[in-house]
Amino acid sequence: MTLASIEALLDASRLAGLETTEGGRILAKVSSPNAKGTAYRSALVELEGERIVPLTRGEASIGAVAAAEDGTTFFTAKRVGEDGEEADDAQLWALPTRGEARELAARPGGFGALHLAGGHLVAELEVHSQAADETEHARLSKQRGEAKVTAALHADFPTRYWDQDLGPTRSVLAMSALPEDLPWAEATEVPSRGGDHGAAASATTSALGGADAASGPGAPGSSDAHDDAARKQVLHFRHVAMPPGRLGDWTVDRAGSRALVAMADSRGELLGVSDLYLLDLVGAQPPRLLREGTAQIEHEPGEFSPDGTRALIGRSRTWTQEASLSSTIELLDLTTGTSTPVWPELDHWVDPVWLDENTLVATSDDHGRGSVWIGGLEDAAPQRLTGGPGQELAFTSAAIAGGAVIASASGIAVAPHPVRIDPATGVVSELPNPADAVPQEGALTEVTAAAEDGTDLRAWLRLPEGDGPHPLVVFAHGGPWGSWNAWTYRWNPGPFVAAGYAVLLPDPAISTGYGQAMIDRGQHELGGAPFTDIIALTDVTVARDDIDADRTAFAGGSYGGYMANWVAGHTGDRFRCLITHASLWDTDTMGHTTDNAGWERSMREQNALYNPKDFVGDIVAPMLVIHGDKDYRVPIAQGQALWYDLHEFSATPRDAEGRTRHRYLYFPDEGHWIQGRGNAQVWYETFLGFLDTHVRGEAWERPATLG
Repeated sequence: MTLASIEALLDASRLAGLETTEGGRILAKVSSPNAKGTAYRSALVELEGERIVPLTRGEASIGAVAAAEDGTTFFTAKRVGEDGEEADDAQLWALPTRGEARELAARPGGFGALHLAGGHLVAELEVHSQAADETEHARLSKQRGEAKVTAALHADFPTRYWDQDLGPTRSVLAMSALPEDLPWAEATEVPSRGGDHGAAASATTSALGGADAASGPGAPGSSDAHDDAARKQVLHFRHVAMPPGRLGDWTVDRAGSRALVAMADSRGELLGVSDLYLLDLVGAQPPRLLREGTAQIEHEPGEFSPDGTRALIGRSRTWTQEASLSSTIELLDLTTGTSTPVWPELDHWVDPVWLDENTLVATSDDHGRGSVWIGGLEDAAPQRLTGGPGQELAFTSAAIAGGAVIASASGIAVAPHPVRIDPATGVVSELPNPADAVPQEGALTEVTAAAEDGTDLRAWLRLPEGDGPHPLVVFAHGGPWGSWNAWTYRWNPGPFVAAGYAVLLPDPAISTGYGQAMIDRGQHELGGAPFTDIIALTDVTVARDDIDADRTAFAGGSYGGYMANWVAGHTGDRFRCLITHASLWDTDTMGHTTDNAGWERSMREQNALYNPKDFVGDIVAPMLVIHGDKDYRVPIAQGQALWYDLHEFSATPRDAEGRTRHRYLYFPDEGHWIQGRGNAQVWYETFLGFLDTHVRGEAWERPATLG
């Protein structure tokens, strides 16, 4: 039952993203296991009325996507080239309304995010740090590759990001004008959009009328193949003049002429603060600094208004020793440079888009669910269009297509699926779902409690079939800015419920969707109010007749892993075991090794009070430590130090043979999240096996795949 539940979850097709056009096209990226069942690949489909129309197939996974109103779809993928070899880097392809996908460009480093606007295709590119254009990038990249050099020389912080090593390239935006007549003439005609677009045909020199090597090589195989590919470029990308720093988020106006970019830069005593710039994409105007980041305030780009005269920008108050993280939206006049708050009386962190010139639609977390809001620019607060208390869904990736709101909806027990929301009535209609629904066992209910300071607290509780009493595992969420309000494939309660465990999903202090006061309650005491809130919700839960108070466990990842470590040192043998994934163990050394420039200064005062490492001598219950070597947000050193300290300093009794009862599940090729299909399965199996061993007292046979 348990193994079947794990495999049903991990083998299910997933909604991995939505791409829409203003005119009404809706594309979905769907992720599913490859033919061998060992990794995930993504494909594109289009939702046309009640139909799901496949656009791509084959083993090449789809990366970035940009959809045109005329039915053309641009995407990136590492497809097989004319030499029969898969490309090392993602190529750029275009799929017409009829016919096969055609390769438009290939380059060393491939292509990042894409945006189509005003007859231009804007792409994010990784470029050799000394290259001024694509020709130099190709030459210098080839020189570095042939020399077998992998080193990078850094001058800024950070040097890594989540699970990626930074350098020696830099990220730039690049522009290419789309030809009026893209070369589809030689594409093989097929009966419908559902034809075979998996075997992409490379554009030939004769079809293109020739091309030089300005875009550089990038096709698979030998250097000759690279040079040959360079001569076949359909699109040639011109680098946009970039401000100093590392490119973060970016948005483009509807004319394709300007972009808002966030650039993380270090200067003086500031590390990696975000500056907001306006870029001229088609002219020669230098970057214009709109908002300079400070130690207290940073800004992020949002959507341009339909007429391009204004833009939404995010304003974040930085977490410091004196202040909590907060997030608001401002309306920026691009002519005067002045900005005004949007919906100042709404006490939620929102992600807005333009419905029309004077109306915004936004999504937010909302009391363990999600809401969709609608309001005018002059409104003090918007109205809730749909969602909120009384239902079970959260909404993300909202966009406007054909006058309607298109979004991804999910819940604790509902897998992500696309929906259409009527902006006039708020009626939610389900679109054809290209992903699997993943039926869930058991029941979903809520638990409420009062915090030590009187704050109302709530949590979701997933219950197995039957009357119980059921063993319980408490999941602490990560972030710490987050909420248990949506579906997840990584910490899904389903396999645990199928195995007979009740799962408590508490939203303590620092959880989003409950107003700024909920953030403020705990951000300067990571082991204070969040800890006592979770314990209060746990106390109420174990008092239920259908829960076995004597058979409980605690688990969490990232900040939730910090909480698991904190709980381990502060609750004795209350929990029979604890599982801690990608966890913060020593908050002091964490600040000096993480890629997060904002951590160390913010934690200087808290380290003396809320460092889990200081309480290792009070750890009694056995712990399962899980960590990935490529985790740069919470570096592997945290997991290694925890593993050593549990052996050397914890009070956990040894087993009958005098050996430790702690365990360490190590992933040499995973980062902060366990993403590989096989690795994800042993994650769930080992997690559940550890629970069965210590909560139920059952023998567990480790899977052979673990070695």
